[in-house]
Amino acid sequence: MGTLKDRLNDDLHAAMKSRDELITSTLRMALSAVRTAEVAGDEARELSDDEVLAVLTREAKKRREAATAFAGAGRVDQAAKETAEGEVLDRYLPKQLTDAEIAEIVGGALAAGGFTGKAQMGPAMKAAQAAVAGRAEGGRVAAEVRRRLA
Repeated sequence: MGTLKDRLNDDLHAAMKSRDELITSTLRMALSAVRTAEVAGDEARELSDDEVLAVLTREAKKRREAATAFAGAGRVDQAAKETAEGEVLDRYLPKQLTDAEIAEIVGGALAAGGFTGKAQMGPAMKAAQAAVAGRAEGGRVAAEVRRRLA
């Protein structure tokens, strides 16, 4: 099996052949963000699947935030477009954890690290984020860590 970037490219070519404008433009944007990340820093390099996944997660989050902003401003059609782009990107992301699953994983990570008070929020968040491994938004994880450390 190829890399995630190869899958994105293959899906882009298929979308272009079927003339699906939404998927074509969304995957072009995603691949552009991946290429930008590849050339960022001191020298160009190929991103690993995990790094590509992180880029796609950031792009999906941008789409969700933009859709919320457009909806709040009364621009319903633009909000719908951003939501649709986010749904296309979600196909490439791991399934998001439920609140109950987040609570269970965070609880285990905090117990394993011996974190008990709010003063340990930073290290506790690092441990919790590592345990969740990109399967939930940082805000949801932070809320659960705060709740447990309170």
